[in-house]
Amino acid sequence: MVLQSSLKNCLQLSCIFRTPKAGFRSTTSGGLIIQSVSNDVYQNLAVEDWIHDHMNLENLRVLFLWRNSPAVVIGRHQNPWQEWLLRQKNIKLARRRSGGGTVYHDLGNINLTFFTTRKKYERMENLKLVVKALKALRPKLDVCVTERYDILLDGQYKISGTAAKLGRTAAYHHCTLLCNADKSVLSSVLKSPYNGIKSNATPSVPASVKNLFEEDPSLTCEMLLDAIAEEYATQHQIDHRITLINPADETLLPGINNKTEELQTWEWVYGKTPKFSVSTCFNMFYKDSVLDIKVDMDVKHGRIEDCNIDLPKQWLPPALCSELVKSLTGIKFCPNETTALVTTLLRVCPQDDELHSRWNLLCENVIMLM
Repeated sequence: MVLQSSLKNCLQLSCIFRTPKAGFRSTTSGGLIIQSVSNDVYQNLAVEDWIHDHMNLENLRVLFLWRNSPAVVIGRHQNPWQEWLLRQKNIKLARRRSGGGTVYHDLGNINLTFFTTRKKYERMENLKLVVKALKALRPKLDVCVTERYDILLDGQYKISGTAAKLGRTAAYHHCTLLCNADKSVLSSVLKSPYNGIKSNATPSVPASVKNLFEEDPSLTCEMLLDAIAEEYATQHQIDHRITLINPADETLLPGINNKTEELQTWEWVYGKTPKFSVSTCFNMFYKDSVLDIKVDMDVKHGRIEDCNIDLPKQWLPPALCSELVKSLTGIKFCPNETTALVTTLLRVCPQDDELHSRWNLLCENVIMLM
């Protein structure tokens, strides 16, 4: 049985094929190639979760092909405050279920997910398959797999990063492939503006990258996807058939929208961050004075667990500063929630313009840390 029986009939009825329509019954001999019609990062990550959780992979391999609109995707055990600079660029941030480092996605980048049982999991073989497909497409390409499970172009430029999730019985390995991604955005969004963060979260390792398009301008994402699908079908002796799926189709993928919604929540994207601390000093300029401010915070599950703000004496009434520290403890390490908090606290401050100006300046600088 390829799928759990309750899902198999839905898939047979609902899938749309590039090739003449056929049910999954003809693919039960060993493999399935699926491509998402969506460019939404949360929907595509949800499909990975759904396949991992619901498909019976005992006698089936699955290759999932997908592309995303601009997004930064962090690993399961990473700290988003250490990894990204997105707020100014309106780029989506997503946390995936697998480990590894941070990657930038756009429509010039393709994503490949290889599903098997845990016993059959072998990421090196998957990457060798990708390299073989690239060389079949363009024999002169100098591409190779490294011991770190990256794919390099010309021996030095990273064109593919890799990560994996190993479940109790099922597993998947996914990798990226740079075809014609916007490298200027890629390099800028993966530079964190935050200083003073101490964390045991998995750090990303910067690398020199290059698009395959730079090596051969005739290459397109569609050509790469087709070449990899063909090589996958050849290697696993299955029909070269790509099944297009809609990740929002509940009749095809029951419960998929709940998975998509969960991946977008603050509790998942930020709340799953490993515990970290912020210890930083900054200068505040007020009228003709320069003030030295020190802030220390411990953050757990994305919420401020402990907080201390060291101000020059008499710059703010001690009771007011203490109330700010007390109120910050327990809230999300998040600019929106902190802004709402300090606005509420301001309403109960003494009606003093000078005091309000100092309060606003301090709060603005604290919020900038988030």
